[in-house]
Amino acid sequence: MNLDKWKSQIVRGTLEYCILLMLNRKTRYGYEILQELSKYPIIASTESTVYPLLRRLQKENFLQSTWQDSAEGLPPRKYYALTPEGEEYLNAMNEEWANLLSAMKDLKGEEIQ
Repeated sequence: MNLDKWKSQIVRGTLEYCILLMLNRKTRYGYEILQELSKYPIIASTESTVYPLLRRLQKENFLQSTWQDSAEGLPPRKYYALTPEGEEYLNAMNEEWANLLSAMKDLKGEEIQ
């Protein structure tokens, strides 16, 4: 049984969605995104995974970024926010996620609400 491989595939397929959900609530900088993800061991990720994903989402015009000064003399931080296209993409993902959850509940024999 290779449960770790299966879990890795789940994370790879949902990490983008998780990041968009976080940015839908408020703008965040990269390290803040990593910290939030680390609260959930199943989706905790590394810089080498998250930063390229943020760059790709920005290149695809789903995210925009701005540099903001940090407190106490720390270097500026790059904050990410959803664009209108990103909001549309997230709405579409929300629909697909609901469809997936409904199918999974049905397959497991659980009552669909």
